[in-house]
Amino acid sequence: MTIELRNVFQQFGATPVLRDVSLTIASGEFFFLLGPSGCGKTTLLRIIAGFQNPDRGEVSMGGTSMNGVPAHRRNVGMVFQNYALWPHLTVAENVAYGLEVRKVSTPERQRRVADALEMVRMEDLGKRLPGELSGGQQQRVALARALVIRPDVLLLDEPLSNLDARLRLELRDEIRRIQEATRITTVYVTHDQHEALSLADRVAVFEAGVLAQLDAPRNLYTRPGSRFVAEFLGEVNWIEGTVSRSDAQGLVVETPMGPLSASPRPELIPGSRVRAGFRPESVQWGPTPNPSWKGTVFRSFYQGDSEEYGLQLSDGFRVKALVSNPQSVLSPGAEVTVSVRPQDVFVVAG
Repeated sequence: MTIELRNVFQQFGATPVLRDVSLTIASGEFFFLLGPSGCGKTTLLRIIAGFQNPDRGEVSMGGTSMNGVPAHRRNVGMVFQNYALWPHLTVAENVAYGLEVRKVSTPERQRRVADALEMVRMEDLGKRLPGELSGGQQQRVALARALVIRPDVLLLDEPLSNLDARLRLELRDEIRRIQEATRITTVYVTHDQHEALSLADRVAVFEAGVLAQLDAPRNLYTRPGSRFVAEFLGEVNWIEGTVSRSDAQGLVVETPMGPLSASPRPELIPGSRVRAGFRPESVQWGPTPNPSWKGTVFRSFYQGDSEEYGLQLSDGFRVKALVSNPQSVLSPGAEVTVSVRPQDVFVVAG
């Protein structure tokens, strides 16, 4: 089921929450709405679900306008952040609730509940009450309840935020497995960039109600279109400079650290004031086609799977560098030579 949003605008009081958002979600796509608290992503999810009507704009599903169509007529499954399970009903009864409302026959209802519980690996816990389950198990029940109605669209509102780190990883893998098996068009709201980057087919990043960038996770991370997107998705070393060359082969940015080559950005012309950025894990220990910089280590942090270094370069510029699975550790005061490859440098305006 395709979802299309055209110029969706929403405000609460005098405050705009969504500012003319337009995007298309493909049938079967695992699509993420990502951004900080208050950016409008949950409001947009509620508009897709039919819990709220936009002040302006159109929402369509499968080519049919949904404006004015109530939630119960959209065949949409919803998984809430707080599970929203009936405490007095068993697991199986909670899952069956939507089928009862739809007046599905008892034999068919029992079969579909069993299938849904098996899909989320809860088939042996159907007689338990929600209070007898862990947080992760309750979220699996909520997911089964959304899936059992065979929705055209599955919506998930920060479904893992109440779980600890280990359970988040476990449920993240389960949700991806189920989405791949069912190929239901799925829209997932989160503020966690790791969830979005690891699960999504595409990600829409929002900033203050505006769609800041829409792309595949890898492209967002390696080729962010703005400073906000770059910094929301991870740490960045920034250098200010001026574009001296811009063509199909790439950019050259003149910086206080010397000229930096980067991937093409046709919209940035010579003379443009820009920021050149690169991730800590992109720092290379030794020369690359870009200039090398000499410096010293002034701090290091052990992070289990990596070591993060703070480097003081010769002209006073500081950068962060990350080494995965380090075999040895550099001590403060150690002298280093570092650089960054052109393909690891991204450039944003001003």
